[in-house]
Amino acid sequence: MKLDIKEIPRKFNVGVDQSITISDMGQVDLDTNEQLTFITPQGAETDIVRKEWGFYATGSLNGRLPEHNLRVALTVNKQNRYYIMLVEHGFEEAFETYINEEDNALICWLDDKSLKKIQNIFAED
Repeated sequence: MKLDIKEIPRKFNVGVDQSITISDMGQVDLDTNEQLTFITPQGAETDIVRKEWGFYATGSLNGRLPEHNLRVALTVNKQNRYYIMLVEHGFEEAFETYINEEDNALICWLDDKSLKKIQNIFAED
């Protein structure tokens, strides 16, 4: 793993009214089969794993993530860009406020029920 932490983060504004400032803190270059774990102050966590073909962007949607206090939301914005968002249990109201302020829409929570529906849609006959 190579880690490049920026001494002075690059800052840029995003959002519908450009009122959200993001700080780019650096870059991580993972080798194949290396993992990084991201943890919130409340203890929720998610992993990113580098594979030779790309990345596991999350742990299992209906296993590891809920076990570590995260819900998976599929959202879309006004420009028809789709996002997977990980919402910490207990912060659903803050998430709802955020997506409303940013003109996003929640398509569905990717829980067991929704995942089964998606699987059935794409199942071979």
